[in-house]
Amino acid sequence: MTKLPASIDATQSLLAQADYLADRSLATVLFLALRMGRPIFLEGEAGVGKTEIAKVLASTLGRKLIRLQCYEGLDVASAVYEWNYAAQMIAIRLAEAEGTVDRARLTHDIFSEEFLIKRPLLQALEPDTGGAPVLLIDELDRTDEAFEAFLLEVLADFQVTVPEMGTVKAAHPPIVVITSNRTREIHDALKRRCLYHWVDYPSAEREVAIVRTKVPGISTTLSEEIVRFVQALRREDLFKAPGVAETLDWAGALTELDAVALDPATVSDTLGVLLKYQDDIARLQGSRASELIAQLRADMTAAE
Repeated sequence: MTKLPASIDATQSLLAQADYLADRSLATVLFLALRMGRPIFLEGEAGVGKTEIAKVLASTLGRKLIRLQCYEGLDVASAVYEWNYAAQMIAIRLAEAEGTVDRARLTHDIFSEEFLIKRPLLQALEPDTGGAPVLLIDELDRTDEAFEAFLLEVLADFQVTVPEMGTVKAAHPPIVVITSNRTREIHDALKRRCLYHWVDYPSAEREVAIVRTKVPGISTTLSEEIVRFVQALRREDLFKAPGVAETLDWAGALTELDAVALDPATVSDTLGVLLKYQDDIARLQGSRASELIAQLRADMTAAE
């Protein structure tokens, strides 16, 4: 288990160990969240690296990663705990077969930890010899407001209540990372319990550095052209602009094709790696892709 970073610079260096190139504002919020023991709430477009932050923290700090993937209809049984009803019924039948049924004792026995199925939120509150885990609550905006309200107890006191057993409270609070793609607004009551950061698309310079770090062997020219092309796409009127994840996928795909620079034919053939909606692909195929390539090359020449 690695000690928590002692400074903002140390936090940036910690993330860089796992090839996550964070800007200083993000490193600052992460540092404060770790030092203050507060959850961090990360909002931003899909594919900008929000989920990766939790994974990187877990790997660099040597902590267990516990992930709660949110979705519409998520409830306590899936997020916190549920009872193993089949095993409970077997225990009841066995006790009845033995003919020594003490109902009070049997009730106590079947609602014990032996029959409790622990889901991510409850797992995150358990003591761990490796240190408090990293709890990733991913895409919270996919759930409903009722589940948000339930989370308030967890985030306020790092505890949950199991009616049959009592309150389970973490001796050492987990490192909590909450992400949202902002498909809906999250309630202020939950945000107040967190430190907030908007994870934006990176600058061109930082995105080039990310591509060169994550796609070893890519040529200098190709990496710069890819990033300039993607940054230009983000200014287009698209249904879904490509995130950093798509930039890296595209860079990897073009490397596999032994491309050394962008050309209209290759770009048109591989747009499905970069864009995920047919209307967006149709908008870019052909002349528009050629125009963007010509423009980025003119910009690169002017910058030399």
